[in-house]
Amino acid sequence: MKPQSTSARPLLIAALAGVVFAAGLALGGMMDPRKVQGFLDVGGIGSDRWDPSLAFVMGGALLVSLITFARVGTREMSWSGDPIALPTRRDIDGRLFGGAALFGVGWGLSGYCPGPAVASLLIGGLDVACFIGAMAAGMLLARWWQTRAVNSQGADA
Repeated sequence: MKPQSTSARPLLIAALAGVVFAAGLALGGMMDPRKVQGFLDVGGIGSDRWDPSLAFVMGGALLVSLITFARVGTREMSWSGDPIALPTRRDIDGRLFGGAALFGVGWGLSGYCPGPAVASLLIGGLDVACFIGAMAAGMLLARWWQTRAVNSQGADA
């Protein structure tokens, strides 16, 4: 495996991708928790009626992803010069299912997805800061739990 490049090009590509992603989130309304909750509230329980407008944002993202993954499959190197290594694992286990469920519940309750929440830090208030803090605490807890599980398996061997 080739060592990572020390040039500024990978950083510039990552920064440009982040700016484009944040702009897309803002223009699409994904940084507004009320809009997201209105989209997720298909039954209209918490609001007057369901807001399907984010389906177009997600549809556009899905289209871009499908085209990108089709192209990436034919390339060996990224634009930054690093090798492309896509995941090969395809099974669904308890960790994946539980993580997806926890993500969905958190998204539905807060109206924030991790990407839009980080982008909202520049314009958000205390609610987004609390969400980011809780997300960071959850990530640290998951890492600690995983390390603990690996260490206990090694001790049993």
